[in-house]
Amino acid sequence: MSQIRVTVWNEFRHEREGGEAEECYPEGIHTVLAELFESEGFDVETATLDEPEHGLSEDVIEETDVLTWWGHAAHDEVADEVVERVRQHVLDGMGLIVLHSGHFSKIFKRLMGTTCDLKWRNEGERERLWTVEPSHPIAKGVDEQIVVPTAEMYGERFDVPAPDELVFMSWFEGGEVFRSGCCYRRGSGRVFYFQPGHETYPIYQQPEIRQVLGNAVEWAVSDDNQRTEYGEVAIPPEECE
Repeated sequence: MSQIRVTVWNEFRHEREGGEAEECYPEGIHTVLAELFESEGFDVETATLDEPEHGLSEDVIEETDVLTWWGHAAHDEVADEVVERVRQHVLDGMGLIVLHSGHFSKIFKRLMGTTCDLKWRNEGERERLWTVEPSHPIAKGVDEQIVVPTAEMYGERFDVPAPDELVFMSWFEGGEVFRSGCCYRRGSGRVFYFQPGHETYPIYQQPEIRQVLGNAVEWAVSDDNQRTEYGEVAIPPEECE
């Protein structure tokens, strides 16, 4: 397989407003993720909300094998035509990795067909991600559990369709649990939702989390991600003889 092409999309608002988010990710979450994926040998580009077409022109998407998506405060500012462009490319075989509060993004809700709502609390609690499907490619090299020392709590019920595969399940200090690593197929594309990643905690610097994300990119690309042809077909000539 040729070098995997990853586009890292980030809203990039919190990190420019000062405060804890800027202290944690002074150059933006997208730069940390880009460095991670580059270290894995992927061909990486970044895109942010305030660029023309949010950095996701047809040319960019056409050259993307896997798109990662981090958004939070400005989901409604993402243009519907860009969302539809991304959706169509996922259906045609592009991988999509939706991160943390990207669960409420237009693209994830459109692909899931549900509200994607959940319970939450940001008190800096400890999170334990349990690897409930250790044989899955996304869990390769990952221990039975990943401990995130400081995290935002996301809790059930998470209003998404039942995952095709559930790789990680989280527990928080308050007792809540959450389906934190969910795999889906949409058309010819693979979608992975991964919960850890609040903007004021250095979660994307954590080696175990970086391992999961690198694995997820490789999983999201497959040789069978080929566009399916639909519509009326003729009887093969040999069957007409």
